[in-house]
Amino acid sequence: MIRTQNIDQIFYLTPDLFKQFAIHFYEHQAINGAFYQQFISMLGKANRPINALEDIPFLPVRFFKNHQIITSEVEKINPQVPAVLFESSGTTGQINSKHLVQDVRLYEKSFTQCFNLFYGDIQQYCILALLPSYLERSQSSLVYMVNHLMQQSKHPQNHFYLYEHQALAEQLKALQSQGQQTLLIGVTYALLDFAASYPMALQHTQIIETGGMKGRRNAMIREDVHTNLKEAFSLPAIQAEYGMTELLSQAYSMGNGIFKCPPWMTVLVRDFNDPLQVSTVGKGCLNIIDLANIHSCCFIATDDIGEVYADGTFKVLGRLDHSDLRGCSLMYEG
Repeated sequence: MIRTQNIDQIFYLTPDLFKQFAIHFYEHQAINGAFYQQFISMLGKANRPINALEDIPFLPVRFFKNHQIITSEVEKINPQVPAVLFESSGTTGQINSKHLVQDVRLYEKSFTQCFNLFYGDIQQYCILALLPSYLERSQSSLVYMVNHLMQQSKHPQNHFYLYEHQALAEQLKALQSQGQQTLLIGVTYALLDFAASYPMALQHTQIIETGGMKGRRNAMIREDVHTNLKEAFSLPAIQAEYGMTELLSQAYSMGNGIFKCPPWMTVLVRDFNDPLQVSTVGKGCLNIIDLANIHSCCFIATDDIGEVYADGTFKVLGRLDHSDLRGCSLMYEG
C-alpha cells in the first residue's frame, strides 16, 4: 500500500527521485488499477520491467469518457473527506470525461503548491475569474481550483464573472488605481470577447489564459491569442495555465507559450506514427506523468500535439482530430 507520507513527498521531488516515484507508482497502479491493468495487458506489456519513464504505458485520455479510472489500495490523506467527481466541458451531444477524485485534499495541495511555486504568496493578489462556460457547470475542476485559491487569497474583491464585462472592466480600473496586484484568470474566448469591448492599459494585472474555445470562436493559435490580448491590455506577456479534468496538476507559462511543470509532473512526447514510441524531447503527441493522480492514473496520453524541450519545458501546438495521422490516435480505437 502507498502510504500518506509517500504521497506528500511527491511535492518536493528532485528529478532523480521523480523517476523512482514514477516507476513505483506505475508498479502500484499496474496491479491496483483495474482498468489500467487491463489496458497494459491488452498492449502485451504486463509484467515487463520498467527502467525508464519512456517505457511506461500511457493510458489514452479518452478512456475517461467511458470508463471509471480508479486505483484501489491507496491510503487516503484524510479518510473523512468524501470523493469528488469532476467533469470536463464539452459541446452538446459530446461525452464528457469524468474524473473521480477519491481525496480532494490531494488536488487542493497540488494546485496550491503549484501556484505558490509560480506566483508566490497568494495573499498578495486579488483574483478575478472570467470563466463563463465553466461556471455554468457544477463539476468543473477549474472552478473548484480558482474558488479555493480565492479563499486562500482572502481579498474582499475576489470575484467570478459570467458575462458582466462592464463590471469586470470597472473593477480592474478600481484595483489598478489602488496599485493592487491582480490576477485575471480567463477562458480564451471570454478573454478575447472582453478585450474587444474593453481594451485598457493594465499595469498591476497579470492575465492567465486557461485555454478553451469550444466552438465559441474560430480556431486561433495561442501566439495570435496572446498577441491580441497583449495589444488590448498593453501587457508585455500573457501567461497561461495547462491543465485538464483528468489531471490533478497544472503547468504554467509565464510568457511566450512555453510551459513549465512542477516537480511532481513531467511531459513526454510520443511519435505521430507509433504511439508506443515515447521520447523525452521532440515534437509529437503529449504524454503526461502526474504523480498527484495516484488515485486514478498517473500516466496519461493526451490529445494535445506539442513540442518538448531538453530542459523539460514544452509548447502546445494544437489538438488531435479525425484528420490527424492515425498513429497518434491508434490506441483510441475500440
